[in-house]
Amino acid sequence: MLDQADLDTIKKVFNFYETVETGDADLLFGEPLVDTATLYGSLYPHFSRRKKEAVLEQRLGETVLVIRAAKPENIWINAALCIATVITTTFTGAMMYGVDVFSEPLLLYKGLPFALAIMAVLGSHELGHYVVSRMNGINATLPYFIPFPVPPIGTMGAIIRQKGPVPNRKALFDVGISGPLVGLAVAIAITVIGLMLPAPAIEPEDATYFQLQTPLLFDFLAGIVRPGTSLESINPIAFAGWVGMLVTVLNMIPVGQLDGGHVARAMLGRWADKLSRALPAVIMAFGMYTTFIMGAQGGMWIFWGLFTALIGSAEHPRPLEDEESIGLPRAVLGAIGFGLTALCFTPCPISA
Repeated sequence: MLDQADLDTIKKVFNFYETVETGDADLLFGEPLVDTATLYGSLYPHFSRRKKEAVLEQRLGETVLVIRAAKPENIWINAALCIATVITTTFTGAMMYGVDVFSEPLLLYKGLPFALAIMAVLGSHELGHYVVSRMNGINATLPYFIPFPVPPIGTMGAIIRQKGPVPNRKALFDVGISGPLVGLAVAIAITVIGLMLPAPAIEPEDATYFQLQTPLLFDFLAGIVRPGTSLESINPIAFAGWVGMLVTVLNMIPVGQLDGGHVARAMLGRWADKLSRALPAVIMAFGMYTTFIMGAQGGMWIFWGLFTALIGSAEHPRPLEDEESIGLPRAVLGAIGFGLTALCFTPCPISA
C-alpha cells in the first residue's frame, strides 16, 4: 500500500487519475510528466530504499505505473560461485607449487594461499564498485566470481550488476574509478607480500612453466623488496599481484562500459564515445604487430580488440544529469588512475 510520501514522490513525475490496489502491486493509471529516464531516476532512489520497484507498463491502451515489491537477491548464487572459484584457484595454485593434483589430491591445500590472494585482488576490485554504487544510491549486486579450472589463473574474474540509473557524471566517475584503484592497491600489497616470500622449490619435472613480462610498477616494487634478485621464479602470491595489475589494464581501457569507459565518459562527456569507437582498432593493430611483426604472443590483444569493438560500438548510456562536469579534483584523480594503468601495462604479458 502506498503512503503519502510515496504519492508525493510519484506526483512530481507522473500525473495519475486512478489508483488500484491489487494483492501484490499498486497500479496508477495516468501519464508521465517527464521522459522515461528522468522518471525512473526520480522514483528509483525512493522506492529502492523501501524494497520496492516502479515499472511503466501499457495495459489496454493506458499507461500504468506499477509499484511492487522488488525481487530479493539470491545471495546463494554469489556464495556458490565464490566457493567454486576458491576451489578452481586452489587447484591452479597447487600446480604452481608442483603438486600433481590428480595423483596427490590431499596436497591441494598447498594452493590455498594463491587462491586467497587472487580472490582478494579480484574481490576488492568488485567490492570497490559495490560500495561506491551503494553510496551513490545505485542498487548493485554482490560480486559474481567466475570459476575457470584452467591454468594459469583458475578464474575469469568477477563482476557485479548495477540495477539502477546513474544519477550524474560525478557518480559515474566514482563508480568507474573505485574498482580499479581499490583493486590495484590490494594488488600492490599482495605483490609486496609475494616478493618477500621465497619461490617454491619444485622439481623440474613437476613444474608448470610460463614466462611473465613484468610491468614497470611490478619492477619498481621488486627493486625495493628484492633488489638485485632474479625474478625468473617468483612466489605464486606475487603472481596474484601481477594478475591484479593486468586486470587493471584491461578494465581501464576507455571503451564502452569497461571501468575506463565509465571514467572517460564522466571526464569527456559525449566525446568519449568517439574515443570508444576508435580504440578497438588500435588495440587489434597492436596485437597483430606484436604477433606477426615482433613474433611475440599478442593474441590476447587481438581478442581484446575484438571484444572492445563489440562493447564499444554502442553509445555509452548517459547519466540522468549529464551537464555538470566532474570538477578538477576528480579530473586529477582520473589522470592519476590512467597514469597508474600505464605503469601496469606490458606488451606481451604471458607466454607458455
